[in-house]
Amino acid sequence: MTTVVLGGLILLLGLSIFIAWLRQVEPILTVMHLSSAMAINTSICFALTGAGLIFSVRRGARARLGAFLLFSLATVMSGMRLLELASVGRQHQVMEHFLAGIFVDTDFFARVGGGMAPNTAVILFFSNLSLALTPPEQRGKARLFEELIGYVVSGLGIAALAGYAVHAEHIYRWGPNIGMAIHTAAGALLLGSAMLVRSWWLQPENHGGMPVWLPATICLVGLLVDLYTPLGVANGMLYLPLVLTSLWFSSRTAPFSLALVCSVLILLGFFAIDRDGAHYDYEAANRAITVATLWLVAVFVFYFHRKSDSLDAERIRFDTVTRYTPNAIIAIDPDGNISLFNPAAEDMFGYTAGEAIGQHVHILLPEAHHPGLDRYIEDYLRAGARHTTGTTSTISGLRRHGEEFPLDVSLSAFTTGPAVTFVAILRDISLRVAQEQQLRTMLGQLQAYTDDLERSNTDLDEFAYIASHDLKEPLRGMHNHSRFLLEDYEKVLDEDGVRRLNRIVKLSQRMEKLVNDLLYFSRIGRQQLAIKRTDVHAVVKDVVSTMELYLEERQAKVLVEGPLPEVVCDQLRLTEVYRNLITNAVKYNDKPEPVVTIGHVARLGSESGSPVRDVYFVRDNGKGIPKEFHEDIFRIFKRLEKPQDTDDGTGAGLTFVRKIIGRHDGDVWLESEIGQGTTFYFTLGHKREGQHAAT
Repeated sequence: MTTVVLGGLILLLGLSIFIAWLRQVEPILTVMHLSSAMAINTSICFALTGAGLIFSVRRGARARLGAFLLFSLATVMSGMRLLELASVGRQHQVMEHFLAGIFVDTDFFARVGGGMAPNTAVILFFSNLSLALTPPEQRGKARLFEELIGYVVSGLGIAALAGYAVHAEHIYRWGPNIGMAIHTAAGALLLGSAMLVRSWWLQPENHGGMPVWLPATICLVGLLVDLYTPLGVANGMLYLPLVLTSLWFSSRTAPFSLALVCSVLILLGFFAIDRDGAHYDYEAANRAITVATLWLVAVFVFYFHRKSDSLDAERIRFDTVTRYTPNAIIAIDPDGNISLFNPAAEDMFGYTAGEAIGQHVHILLPEAHHPGLDRYIEDYLRAGARHTTGTTSTISGLRRHGEEFPLDVSLSAFTTGPAVTFVAILRDISLRVAQEQQLRTMLGQLQAYTDDLERSNTDLDEFAYIASHDLKEPLRGMHNHSRFLLEDYEKVLDEDGVRRLNRIVKLSQRMEKLVNDLLYFSRIGRQQLAIKRTDVHAVVKDVVSTMELYLEERQAKVLVEGPLPEVVCDQLRLTEVYRNLITNAVKYNDKPEPVVTIGHVARLGSESGSPVRDVYFVRDNGKGIPKEFHEDIFRIFKRLEKPQDTDDGTGAGLTFVRKIIGRHDGDVWLESEIGQGTTFYFTLGHKREGQHAAT
């Protein structure tokens, strides 16, 4: 908005002077007696620049294009005047005569005169060039260049106005050239101010709220004092406040920009007045020292800005952490009064920050914890007990409504000069404590269940052992008495009686086998394993040799596929595993020539996707086992079918296999295809992922 207002004033100034030329109003053109008149091309440039400033802060591509064209046209007009001054001299005023011939009466122009002064041409050229080359979306060095030009233009405008105020013609007139008109000087001040405001509007982070009139007033006062004080006084030091005003700007380059403007003004004040030769060198050195001092102050301000920015960034990060951390953060002074209370602490204790800050920290703790905290603070202040800081302990907190709850607290102390601040980071562990209590309860229940299970298993093993022994005696009696009856009374009994007695003998024999298997199953779970390194190949060879007659009767073959690595296990139990698997592979085989293949696989893929290492297998070419029975076959005394050639067997063989492998922390499973055969896999020493072997 300020840029629009300043642009409107510049546009109004340019249009007013242009209309004054058209209407031949001489008082408006000269303002003061014997002062220079604003040239017609100068008025046009001001009008173009003012309109361009208004368009430059508006949104839209058309407004930006219009601003660029207006600034460019003003740049071309002032640039042509500079070329004219540099090439053909100040007297010709080609552009002024050309425009006057179109818009102004020739006699009036000859009487009033007025051409664009060199300092005016410099101001209009560089300011419009800077404005044209810095559209609103552009940042960086171009924007800083525009701000710097704005400072210089403002300084030149103030200097020219000061020259008129103190009747120092050499300030607004460069040598014998045409002097800058008084309203041109005012326009230059407005233009420089508009450039500064526009730069701050486009980069608001570089503007710290500094009013434009303050540095302008300092420049004017400094220049006036510089021109009218005795020789030898370091009047340039009056510009120090101008450099220090950059403290109000967040831009780090502001002190250097202001130092440059002040240096230009100091040199202007030096060359504006003819100096006595005796004091020339003295004052020149004085001015040089002053300029150096200004730049030194600018450097100090620059580093102060950088340090302040770093501190502000740290403060913002700290505020962000304390505001958004889920943990409560509380700071207290050595008297125990709360100085920081973050939002998490508000949620945790029920106090707002306004209510808690200034209160004693005792309001957040049960009375039992007050002496401990006071003693900690006293010990630290007295002995500097820094080794106690940063540790985490568990205490109780006190909410606003009186509820106590458990806390994890980490207390640290920070020393800044003589001041000591204690910072506590607190975490509400009510949920964790409740979960731990629940876990302890569950562990206690689990331990009780485990003890009951172990006791039940022990009782079950003892029952099976005792029951097996107690059942054997009547079974033997039934068997023996049946044999005696057959031997002594076979001729007396009829055929049906003999058949029934033979049936009793066979059933008693089968019952004894079942009891023996039950007793053996119980013994497997109770007896210690004789663990040692075992040659699996030798175990298989021994099993096959003991079953040689059985295999010949059924025309069966046992093949060993590849090497069988050694394993740490109970050799007798492993022998029984292979004997049961080979026996079942032959017994339940429907092929004329049963073939049993034994081998080892280093790595085998599983259904879960993770490979299983060191897997042993026993494969047959039998009838296969349906998938729905893959678990049933491991149940004790469970047989899917009876072999056709014998009634031997109780159906406990695979149960023994799983029990033995489970005792070795292994696992057993099978893969089968109906009509093609079955493969039993087992591991020793580790289970498949997600599987649980029977124990």
